[in-house]
Amino acid sequence: MNHTKEYRTRRFMNWFPLGLTYATFYMGRYNLNVAGKTMMDYFHLSKGEFGVIATAGFWTYALSVMFNGPLADRIGGKKAILIGAAGASALNLIIGLLFLSGWQTKLILGMSLLYAANQYFQSFGALSVVKVNAPWFHVKERGIFGGIFGIMISSGYFLAMTVGGWILAYLPWYFVFLIPSAAIAAMFAVDFFLVQDTPKAAGFENFNTGDATSNDADRDKPADFNHLLRRVLTNPVIITLAVSEFCTGFVRQGLMLWFVPFLSEVHKIEHGSSLFTLAGSGVTAGGIAGGLLCGYLSDHWFQSRRAPVAFIFYLGQIVSLYILGRTASPLAASFMIGVCCMWIFGVHGMLSGTASMDFGGTKAASTVTGLLDGVQYLASGLTGFFMGSLLDKFGWGAWTWMIMPFSLTGALLMLRLWNETPLKKSPASGQPEEHRPLVEDEA
Repeated sequence: MNHTKEYRTRRFMNWFPLGLTYATFYMGRYNLNVAGKTMMDYFHLSKGEFGVIATAGFWTYALSVMFNGPLADRIGGKKAILIGAAGASALNLIIGLLFLSGWQTKLILGMSLLYAANQYFQSFGALSVVKVNAPWFHVKERGIFGGIFGIMISSGYFLAMTVGGWILAYLPWYFVFLIPSAAIAAMFAVDFFLVQDTPKAAGFENFNTGDATSNDADRDKPADFNHLLRRVLTNPVIITLAVSEFCTGFVRQGLMLWFVPFLSEVHKIEHGSSLFTLAGSGVTAGGIAGGLLCGYLSDHWFQSRRAPVAFIFYLGQIVSLYILGRTASPLAASFMIGVCCMWIFGVHGMLSGTASMDFGGTKAASTVTGLLDGVQYLASGLTGFFMGSLLDKFGWGAWTWMIMPFSLTGALLMLRLWNETPLKKSPASGQPEEHRPLVEDEA
């Protein structure tokens, strides 16, 4: 794409702070994961009891992101990210202050409600990122950009897992909630002054992005229910993507929620140790590698088709999860956490981030992201109380075996979408043309 230097610079000033904001969202979301073992020991919680708290948050996120998707499409991504940042910062502050004051009564109920409220505001994050970025990037740019933006998201895992581990090792444990609150609040201020919803709002001309709604005459108007019904909710491609993201959600949170207690109980790896730092940094490094590799392969090897790359990465998940569950080496287990994350986060970013922009289009990007993220977190909820209860009963030997079937199902679903690209309307007929490669020269 022949964008001017000025445009690229202003676009960077838009997506970079947005990416940092989403990274701090992760710090304020996955702090529960990193503090899980500490909370279970401190408050004498079983895995099933701790899983209830996680499930309350996951399912709240799932429902919220589905409803907030159309809302973000109507109010714009900037307002949505500011709402989410304000709420997530406030909830993390409240949780941290309550633990600071010595809170111990009705912990499961109270923490479930507070974490659920936090997840409601967290649900605005992904919606806002996709909604804001959709009009700034052409389809041909989105694969590589999705990988670059994945670096920003992966830095959130670094903040949550690695920095969170340092916080738990050297500060009172409730600071794992207080510090993310301050970080999110700081990014609220940055976004308020820098982020703009469209190129036009920043003083540039809007352009045809080549996605599913780019040729619609009313593409700049908010998506109404009729549009959502015709172009989103009954779209077989989007429905298949949603089922795939259900699988991704179970795999992703099945690993992320339980790898800290797994390393502690099976391999005796604790917060602050070099092996825990290796695992926590591996989450970040794996996410970065997976995002970049997915984006590069999609745009350069598969003509901006997303499904073939996702298929490969689903198979990679199966192999890496098998090795993680079988190894007896603490070093190998710590290393394999990052390898698993490469395959898992690569698929997640490709489907929930990039494909949602492609098939939802600029007009309905948030709605499709909300749908895909929502079903992902419905599955995530099962990794809380359900997987926690099974782990209490069967032990860690069953852990990765519970996850791998979902990776296999995701891979099979990608075979159905192998040649799919966004539908493009013919300006003359107003009817969708046949799917065609996205590398064609623009008219």
